[in-house]
Amino acid sequence: MSLARVFCSLQGRLLLGLATTWLVIVGLLLALAWQFGKGLVNDANLSHLRYEARLVAEGLNEDVTLRQEALGQLAERLSNESSADLQRVLQDNQALLAWFEGIMVTDRQGIVVADWPVVEGRVGLETRSTEFFPMVRHTRSPYVTEPFVGRASGESLVLVLVPRFDDRGAFQGVVGGMLNLERSGLFRGLEVHRLGEEGDVAAFTASGKQLFPRRADGSSEIARVWRKAPQLDLALDGWQGEVVVGRIEGAPALVAYRQIWPANWVVGIALPESQVYAPLSVFLGKLWWAWVGVALLLLVSISWLVRRLLAPLHRLEAQIAQVGAGQRHYLALDTRMDELRQVADSFNRLERERLSALADLRDREAFLDAVLASSPVGVFVADLEGYVTYINPALRELLGVGEESLRTSDWWERIHPDDREGARDLWQHTLRTGSDFVRQLRYLDNREGSLWLEVHASQVRGNDQPLGFVGMVKDITERRQKEALQRWEAEHDPLTGLLNRRGFERRLEEALAECTKTGTPSVLILFDLDHFKPINDEGGHALGDEMLRRIAQVVAWEVRRSDHVARQGGDEFVVLLPSCTLKQAARIAESLRQAVAEVEVSHEGKTYHVTLSVGVTALQEADSTIDPVLARADEACYQAKAQGRNAIVIGTAGECLSIGEDQSIDALFP
Repeated sequence: MSLARVFCSLQGRLLLGLATTWLVIVGLLLALAWQFGKGLVNDANLSHLRYEARLVAEGLNEDVTLRQEALGQLAERLSNESSADLQRVLQDNQALLAWFEGIMVTDRQGIVVADWPVVEGRVGLETRSTEFFPMVRHTRSPYVTEPFVGRASGESLVLVLVPRFDDRGAFQGVVGGMLNLERSGLFRGLEVHRLGEEGDVAAFTASGKQLFPRRADGSSEIARVWRKAPQLDLALDGWQGEVVVGRIEGAPALVAYRQIWPANWVVGIALPESQVYAPLSVFLGKLWWAWVGVALLLLVSISWLVRRLLAPLHRLEAQIAQVGAGQRHYLALDTRMDELRQVADSFNRLERERLSALADLRDREAFLDAVLASSPVGVFVADLEGYVTYINPALRELLGVGEESLRTSDWWERIHPDDREGARDLWQHTLRTGSDFVRQLRYLDNREGSLWLEVHASQVRGNDQPLGFVGMVKDITERRQKEALQRWEAEHDPLTGLLNRRGFERRLEEALAECTKTGTPSVLILFDLDHFKPINDEGGHALGDEMLRRIAQVVAWEVRRSDHVARQGGDEFVVLLPSCTLKQAARIAESLRQAVAEVEVSHEGKTYHVTLSVGVTALQEADSTIDPVLARADEACYQAKAQGRNAIVIGTAGECLSIGEDQSIDALFP
C-alpha cells in the first residue's frame, strides 16, 4: 500500500494527527525549556563570572599593592640618604628586582639621579615633562603609568611610582619600579585562568590600552569582545559589574568587569553564549531523543489500539461492499459502538428504500419502454453532449436504421445538404442554451428517396438540473407535397401548365425591383391569338383547349430556360425575359410568331391555324409599378392587331415600332 493511501485512510489520519500533535507539544515544551533554561543558565553563569572576576581583581589588587608598598618602604630609606649614597641603597635592595625590571630614583626636579641595574644614559634623564612626574608630585600618592616600550629590552613596561619625602614631608622626588608586563608574572594568573574552551580574560588601562593579552586581537575570537563591546567604555570610567554584550561576529557573550584601583586598571572576564548554552543544548538534545523514543512507542501502541477500535468499521466496509455486489441484502454488524450501529441501521433503512425505489423505477422503465415501443410517433433520447442514446421502433422504421445504429454522425450525413448546416447550427444552439429544437428538414431515405421530417426536441430537467433531451420525429412528406401542389396550383394555369396571372405578376414585380436596384435589363412580350374564335365556334371548346395546349408547348420550347411564360386568360399570353435586351427580345418574338403559325388542329376534315399579334416592351428604371409595363405591352399588342394582325410591335415611351416582313430586326436595331 502506498504512503498516500495510508494517510488517506482513517487509521493513517488518526496516527498522523497524533504524531503531529505529539511533535507540536514536544516542540513547544522544548522551546519553553530553552527560553526558561536560558534565563536560569544566564543567571548561574553571571553569578559564576562575578565570583571569578572578584578573584582575579583581588589577586591583581594584592600584587600591585605589594609592589607599591615595597617601593614605598624603599622611598622611606632613601629619604635621609645623600645623593651619593642613593646608588648604594639601591644595590642593597636588589631583591626588588624579582618584582621589577629595574628601579630608578629622581630628584625633586625630575632628574634621574640613580638606577639599578645601571643602564647607560638613564642617570641624568629628565622626567619633568612626562605625564607621570607631575601626577605623582601633585597627588603625592603612588601611580602606575601607561605601558611603554623599554629602550633596553624592547618589551612592554609600566612604571610603578611612589613619591619620596624628607623628614619634614617635603617632596624630594619619586622612586619608580619598571614592571615588565611579559616577564614580571603579574598576569601569570590570568594566562592560566580560563573558563572552559572559549572563555577569556583581558586587562586594560583607564585610557583603554590593552595590557593583557599583549596582542590586541587575542588568541581566540572572544578576545575581540574587548575592543567592540560598548560596555568597555563604562568600565573604563569606573563602572564594574556583569552584563550580556551584543552580538560580536554572530556570538553573544557574558562579560564581568572589575576595577584594579591601585593601578587604575580594568579587568574583564568573557564567556561566549555558545559555551554557556552548550550544556543546556546537550540536555535538550537528549531530552528530544528520549521524547522521540517515547513517541515511537506511543505510535506503536496507539496504532494497535486504533486497529482494534476500527475493526468494526472495516467489517462495516466489507459488508457494504457485499451489499453493493449483491451478495447480501442488509448489514449485520456485531459491535458495541453506538455510532456504528446507528450507521448500519441508517444504511439498512436507505437500502430498503433504494430497493423499493429501484423496483418502482424498473416498473416505470418497463411501462415507458412499452409505451415508446407501441407509439406510432418516432421518439429519440439524447444526452447533454448531443449524442443519441435511444430511438424507438417507430423512428427506426421511419429512418430505415437497425437496432445497432445509434451513431449521430450517420444521421447528419443523411440530411439533405441544403438543410444540414442550418439544422446543425440550431442543434448546437439548443445544446448550449437548452431551448427547444424545432426544424423541418429533408432526410435522404435509401428506400423512397427524400423524406420531409419535422423534428421537435426539448430539454429534460430534474431537480433543476438538465438531464438530456427528448425529441419527436414526424413524417410530413405528404403534407409538404400537398402544400407544394397548392402553391403550384395557386400560380399556374391548370389547362396549359403555364404561370397564371398571379404567378406571373409576382415574377414581373421581382424583375422590376431588380431593374430598379441594379439596372438589369428585362423585356416583356405580350401576344394575342389571331383567328382563335372560329376554332371555339366551329370545333367547340375542346378543340380550342387543344390549340391552347399546343401553343403553350411551342412557346415554352422556343424561349430560354430562365424565361417565364404565362397565360393571362383566354387567348392572351405573356413572356418575361430577364436579363435580355430589346434586340434579343425582338428575335425571340419573331421566332414565336413563326413557330405558332405552324401549329394546327383539325376538326371534321378542316384544318385550323392561328397567328400572333405581339407587343414587346422593356422594363425601365422609371417604372414604379408593373402597371405601366403591362400598359405599354398591351398598347403595342393592340397596334399589332390594328396593323392587320400577325405582326410585332415594340412599344417604348411615347411611340411604337413595327417589325414587318419587309423590315429586318437588324435594321431596326443597328
